Amino acid sequence: MEKKILYNMHADVCKALAHELRIEIIDVLKDKELNFGEIAKRTEVAKSNLSQHLTVMVQKGILTHRKEGLYVYYKLSSPKVYKAFRIMREVLKERIHKQNELINKFK
Repeated sequence: MEKKILYNMHADVCKALAHELRIEIIDVLKDKELNFGEIAKRTEVAKSNLSQHLTVMVQKGILTHRKEGLYVYYKLSSPKVYKAFRIMREVLKERIHKQNELINKFK
């Protein structure tokens, strides 16, 4: 039963990451804490849209946030979030490399 709960939590986190903006947010926050305005500027996305995505990421435990005066700051909940991000990126790069090798074979 505990495994099923863990599988469900894992699936929820994966669903929360199933959007390119959320993946970009992880990349932007990889090694620093930024306030909402700084994230909006770096991602070049509408503030209302960004707010919704950040809320989901906080709810799923991917990000943490804190308020300081008028500003809300966000950061990754754990360095392991970025580590998992990097591993998946490496898997994707390997896939692209293999596809390119296949394409080059048939040129």
